[in-house]
Amino acid sequence: MLLIPAIDLKDGCCVRLRQGRMDDETVFSDDPVEMAGRWVRAGARRLHLVDLNGAFAGEPVNGDAIRGIAAAYPDLPIQVGGGIRDEATIEAYLEAGVSFCIIGTQAVKDPELVGRACKAFPGHIIVGLDAKDGQVAINGWAEITPHRVDELARRFEGDGVSAIVYTDIGRDGMLSGPNIEATKALASAIATPVVASGGITSIADVRALAEVAACGISGAITGRAIYEGTLDFAAGQQLADSLSAAS
Repeated sequence: MLLIPAIDLKDGCCVRLRQGRMDDETVFSDDPVEMAGRWVRAGARRLHLVDLNGAFAGEPVNGDAIRGIAAAYPDLPIQVGGGIRDEATIEAYLEAGVSFCIIGTQAVKDPELVGRACKAFPGHIIVGLDAKDGQVAINGWAEITPHRVDELARRFEGDGVSAIVYTDIGRDGMLSGPNIEATKALASAIATPVVASGGITSIADVRALAEVAACGISGAITGRAIYEGTLDFAAGQQLADSLSAAS
C-alpha cells in the first residue's frame, strides 16, 4: 500500500482545508515544488495534487505549480484533481508529465466523460468519489447527491478507470482517523483499486489500513497529519511496506 502525500494548491500556495471549506485553511508553504521535494526525499513514490481553486472554478487555476512539480520530478507518478472537466484539460496535464487525472464532480454530473476519457487515455484516468454517510458529494462538497458511492464505483469500474479515490468528507482534514470499515467495504465491492483518503492521522491509522489493504486498497492519501507532524511520512511508508511484505 502506497502512502501518498497530498499537496493542496490554493492561490499558488500549499494549504490544507478542514472538511473542504475554502475559508478554513492553513498555509504550509508558498513553494509547491520545494514541498514536493520534501516528500520525495522522505520516500514518496507518488504525489496527490489538488487544484483547490480549480475545483471551484471548473477549470485549472494552479496549473503552473502543477507543471512545475511534474517538470522537477519527471520520473515520479503524479495524480492531479480539481477543475478537470474535459478531455482537453486531461490531455494538457498528461503532456505536461502528469501520470493520472482525477475526475471528481464532473464524473457525477457527466458520467459519459469518464468513459470517453478512459478510451482516449487508457490507464491514466482515476475517479474521485467524495462521500458522506455513503452518499456522493460534489461541487467542493457543497452538494450531497442521491448517488451511493458503491453504485457509482461499479459504474466507473465498467468504464476502465485505473483507481477510485474514496474520501470520507466527514473525516478529511479533521485528524479524526480514516473510515476503515467504509473504505474496506468499497474496496471489497469492486475489483478496481481503491485509494483511501480523509482522516489519516497517525502510524496506527496507516497500520489499520495496511492490515486490510489486501481487499483492494492500493494507497492512502495523507495531508494535514504529515504537515502538522502527527504522522511521520517515512515511518508510515516503511510500516506499510513491511506489512505488505509480511502478507
